Amino acid sequence: MGRDTTAVKKHHAQRSEPSSSNPYIYLLVKIYRFLTRRAACPFNKVVLHRLMMSRTNLPPMTLSRLALNMKGKDGKTCVVVGTVTDDTRLAEVPKMKVAALRFTETARARILKAGGEVMTLDQLAMTAPKGSNTVLLRGKRSARTVYKYFGAPGVPGSHARPRISSKTQTGRKHERGRGRRASKAFKVKA
Repeated sequence: MGRDTTAVKKHHAQRSEPSSSNPYIYLLVKIYRFLTRRAACPFNKVVLHRLMMSRTNLPPMTLSRLALNMKGKDGKTCVVVGTVTDDTRLAEVPKMKVAALRFTETARARILKAGGEVMTLDQLAMTAPKGSNTVLLRGKRSARTVYKYFGAPGVPGSHARPRISSKTQTGRKHERGRGRRASKAFKVKA
């Protein structure tokens, strides 16, 4: 008899509970876990999965992005598993129904002033248990500043930001020799 080595490789990295210690999120997970089991539909499964994501994978969404994505979708509820933030560049907020994990004070005030509706995810579970007439949205993950540094700075065609000790060091010498001579990392052959 040999050892069963197939079970060793069956590792599932999917979270079974949220990393947050927020009791409200724990209650939401409880609600959506129940809905996933009893009112089986892809919407509930996705919301449950997103509730357990890390903070870096739950980027915020601005009102301008919501307005853009909800254009021509009257009567539908916008769902964001994350924070809805205000955008001062947006002059007029259209009337829309938004359900989210949290809202900034100004974003909430502007949605309500426009005649819209603001809901929490547990209120959404009561009104649309199967996610009917909803549009599920999420923010841009790569909007974080850290993404600007990914890649090789100085390489032709790359727009990666170089990691330098001070923000003021953008003069003649700093990071200007890269790619121009072999002694400075590499030399681009013309």
